[in-house]
Amino acid sequence: MAAAVRRLRKRLGRRGTALVILGLAKVCFGLGYALQPDPGPVGLGLLTRWADIRCWSSLWIICGAVTFGCAWLRVGRDWLGFIAALVPPFVWGSAYLWAALTGEYPRGLAIAAWYAIGHVCLILWAASVPEYSVPGPARRKGAR
Repeated sequence: MAAAVRRLRKRLGRRGTALVILGLAKVCFGLGYALQPDPGPVGLGLLTRWADIRCWSSLWIICGAVTFGCAWLRVGRDWLGFIAALVPPFVWGSAYLWAALTGEYPRGLAIAAWYAIGHVCLILWAASVPEYSVPGPARRKGAR
């Protein structure tokens, strides 16, 4: 079992592991709204004017599946996974920001900030993490 976990970690690497976690989380979040939709989600009026919340939950599910699938690609080819991971929180954060600015949902500003910092910024950071960080050469004591 331990050997299988080591092989999996080696296969995924840092970026792949981040994409697996992000992808699974997005699919689970989307399934929550798809299986038991809230009839009138507060703060998402901008989205629900155009489509039912189940439709928007499919955005989370599809983008999560793409993110998860891209985890298995080589570094440099996994960029689509990070873009797919950005789309749902960007869309929902924008809807909450709009709701706050129009006065529909004043608390939307805090939720939009949470999506921006807790999701979008974290995904952008994970996309910039190098797969392998190699330390510089060791310096000997007394060497300049």
